[in-house]
Amino acid sequence: MRLAMIGDVMLGRGVAAGIGYRSPESFWGTTLPLLREADLALANLECVITTHTTPWNHPPRVFHFRTPPEGVEILRAAGVRLVSLANNHTLDFGEPGLLDTLRALDAAEIAHAGAGIDLAEARRPALVEAGGLRVGLIAFTDNVPEWAATPEKAGVHHIAIHPDAETLGMVEQAVARARAAGAQFVIFSLHWGPNMRLRPPESFRQFVHGALDRGVDLVYGHSAHVFQGVEVYKGKPILYDTGDFLDDYATDPLLRNDQSLIFFAEIEGTQVTALRMVPVHLKYSEVDLAVNPELEEICARLIALSREMGTHVARHGNTLHVHLASGPKT
Repeated sequence: MRLAMIGDVMLGRGVAAGIGYRSPESFWGTTLPLLREADLALANLECVITTHTTPWNHPPRVFHFRTPPEGVEILRAAGVRLVSLANNHTLDFGEPGLLDTLRALDAAEIAHAGAGIDLAEARRPALVEAGGLRVGLIAFTDNVPEWAATPEKAGVHHIAIHPDAETLGMVEQAVARARAAGAQFVIFSLHWGPNMRLRPPESFRQFVHGALDRGVDLVYGHSAHVFQGVEVYKGKPILYDTGDFLDDYATDPLLRNDQSLIFFAEIEGTQVTALRMVPVHLKYSEVDLAVNPELEEICARLIALSREMGTHVARHGNTLHVHLASGPKT
């Protein structure tokens, strides 16, 4: 089974302005064929799908991202069938915006995890069948604690990142819920940490090591707006941050948040046997496969950052590879 993972997808503002006169396919540029080849595509949805216009302002926020109902067709065009909603924009337009988003995704048959009308729904795993494998997604964020769902309040699945037994117990329970729902392979989505950081703090590394020890099969991180290095822990991959993917954001000239990758996990049985990573270049409201000089810069940076974590990333032409295992788990 081939799983494609992309970072933050923001369909508001400049992207939303193109809806109606651009085709849904056009936003994905030259990455579209690769995304469509995957058995399953996963994204972090960094906006709400709503016509509600009253933004959240308690406490005040600088950015509020929303796309109209037609925006869901952009996701469908690329074959995105699974999204994380545990992030710092899911309640940009309050509970009405969140509820509209849930309804829109459900109508489009796009599975989602990490937010809901109450805590029970926010912590419910998403389940998708792809390539003969039942994939479960559990999603958390450490952003905006005011948005944490409760038994009586809509919100996100919030967690404080600490590598202690109590916090990791929350992860273990989430994995157990996914397994009980039928998941054979469990992805742990984390929207975590501050923006524009090239490296995760040591506490994050300890935390996800503990999560992998408690049954997680793959860690899928995002939030920094720039990609970070890849680590392999006991044969399991950690994508600390998958960066941005589709948006209209201003570009930092040094950290280059307009550079990212598609992360493909090759899964045999229930084990990731290889990662294949394809560099991409973000433009205004569009994303394309990277060419030089961006291609060289992305490859060099990912190889160097991953080497710091003890991971050997090999380059073959326009693609980066990490070999994990030789066969399926028994």
